[in-house]
Amino acid sequence: MDFTACRDHCLMQLQSEEDFPFGPDVYVYKVVGKIFAILSENLVPGSPAKMASLNLKCDPAEALMLRQIFPAITPGYHMNKQHWNTLLLDKSVPDNEIKRQIEQSYALVVKSLPKVKRPFLSQG
Repeated sequence: MDFTACRDHCLMQLQSEEDFPFGPDVYVYKVVGKIFAILSENLVPGSPAKMASLNLKCDPAEALMLRQIFPAITPGYHMNKQHWNTLLLDKSVPDNEIKRQIEQSYALVVKSLPKVKRPFLSQG
């Protein structure tokens, strides 16, 4: 999954908003003002190339498991390392897994909102 596909999938989440509170190169995705994803591109050390990365909220036990399975998943950069992972978008993590993690991050944030502020989720 590349930068554009991740951006599109984050924006597909119900009431998702794109914001730039950390500057024009850091894409922040929020639901009702709460961050569920941070997408950016950074220089690869020792190379002129850039690599996209994605910070996502995650259940702490699952976060540890994912870090053991995928070398491209590490503790959340500049985030609470227990509740956030950073995914390096180097094509080593399957697209469907990245989509699942985006959706899970969104769901965790929505679940933490007061019921009155939660986006309307249709039942089917």
